Amino acid sequence: MVHLLQEAIQSMPYLRHVPPMGIYETLYAFRDAFGKYMGEPGTHPWSQGFPRTVQLPGGPPIPTAIRVTSDHLKYPKAWGMPALREAVAAYYRRHYGTDITHENVMIFAGGRPGIATVLLFLEPDIRIRVASTEYTPYFDLLRLLGCPFDTVDSGPHNGFAPPAENLVRAEAPGRYLLLMSNPCNPTGVTRCGADLERIVNAARSGQIGLLIDEAYELFHDEPVSALRYVRDVDETDIFVAGAATKGLQAPGIRIGWIVASRRNVEILGNFSSFGMGGVSHPSQCFALELLAEERVALARRAVPDFYRGQRERYGEAFRRLGLELFTGDGGFYHWCRLPGGISAAELNRRLFREGAAVLKGTDCDMLRRGDASPLVNFFRFSFGPLDPESFESDIEILRRALGS
Repeated sequence: MVHLLQEAIQSMPYLRHVPPMGIYETLYAFRDAFGKYMGEPGTHPWSQGFPRTVQLPGGPPIPTAIRVTSDHLKYPKAWGMPALREAVAAYYRRHYGTDITHENVMIFAGGRPGIATVLLFLEPDIRIRVASTEYTPYFDLLRLLGCPFDTVDSGPHNGFAPPAENLVRAEAPGRYLLLMSNPCNPTGVTRCGADLERIVNAARSGQIGLLIDEAYELFHDEPVSALRYVRDVDETDIFVAGAATKGLQAPGIRIGWIVASRRNVEILGNFSSFGMGGVSHPSQCFALELLAEERVALARRAVPDFYRGQRERYGEAFRRLGLELFTGDGGFYHWCRLPGGISAAELNRRLFREGAAVLKGTDCDMLRRGDASPLVNFFRFSFGPLDPESFESDIEILRRALGS
């Protein structure tokens, strides 16, 4: 009996299984069906959330080298390289008129680790509030970190833009943290002007906090940030996540940041001291190059202009194909509903044969309702990495898949 018990214990796993993010399940299925990894020559990365990493028309050149000294081979500071923290703060001061300093900036290895760390250290009484259609990893993070959350209905009936009053309503006696991407991934719907200001002002109440993911900041014409409406950030529970991964066209360096009160940045830095050990010095040096003032000035004009053109071009073609568009005016995605009851899963099965794939709408359902989801006929099409020269072949492939 003891022997059998020992065998049973030895066969038990040490790690709890965790499935990959939904898009990776699609990518693995694509690899099995097409025999190549998405992104290899001959494939069409419509499911991929990354920008072009080459110089855009009128945009700044991409740095090809950085100077790394012996100091950069030492351990980095837990909260980030001082020069990079100051460059991030200066960027927001210059372009949005906020009053933050480097002490309000914490550097992470990408935007998602920053968001995950904020969620990790929330007080246990705080519930998350999130739109029912949102960035797919939010669901995984909330579930695995054990964060209780409520959804706000976001669907075709409200243009995937829940009214601000529904997002920031106070419900005594609890406290809430509103988690949102802006521009939204997957829809491109963008909160700006008085709408965004109302959300920011509500986050000063002490009952509603705000964690806003601005990875697609530069993909709206004009670029938008909640920090335009933030004064005295040290008196708020506002967390702004930004990154070099999208608008600065460098997803591979894995540099992101959180802007927050000095008290909250101190907590995030304390975690880094034992849980992260800081972020790669060479990557931070590269990000510092990307944030040079003259380079950013070019990027803030070229990125919105280029991707606005791509958004309009693909949008017109998609409508002619019979797709119903719910796309906002930000990001580099089209948010589409399929005609004739076709599911996104079925569309992908057809596209796999062509070397293409899209992100299924069900992966963006914060309630993960599978085939019962109201998003089963929706999909996200990424024009982020696409060369303008691929447009005609892209449309032809999609035309064949819709007609097959």
